[in-house]
Amino acid sequence: MKDNDWKERLGTVYSTNPDFKYETGGETEATTLPTAKQSLRIALDKRNRGGKTVTLITGFRGTDGDLAALAKLLKVKCGVGGAAKDGEIIVQGDVKQKVAAILSKEGYKVKTI
Repeated sequence: MKDNDWKERLGTVYSTNPDFKYETGGETEATTLPTAKQSLRIALDKRNRGGKTVTLITGFRGTDGDLAALAKLLKVKCGVGGAAKDGEIIVQGDVKQKVAAILSKEGYKVKTI
């Protein structure tokens, strides 16, 4: 990151001190828990999806990269599409039992709802 990135400092009151360093308050991402300590919930969802059924996996605690990797694994193994956003994995279709088997095999604690 550049030292003089003015877009990061919008809304900041400026100082006349030449030695002043701006603090941008960078957010740190949570580390991913080991798979044995993860407790994932699997449910079917139809709300706000145009009548289509999706399998919803919630309860994942970790980085967005690890969430995306787990979503990709599930989508490839099930042969369907989906997405990973807002800490949830959405897998298209009613594949709840298949997802539960895959996650159990990977070492996650699974609870189907």
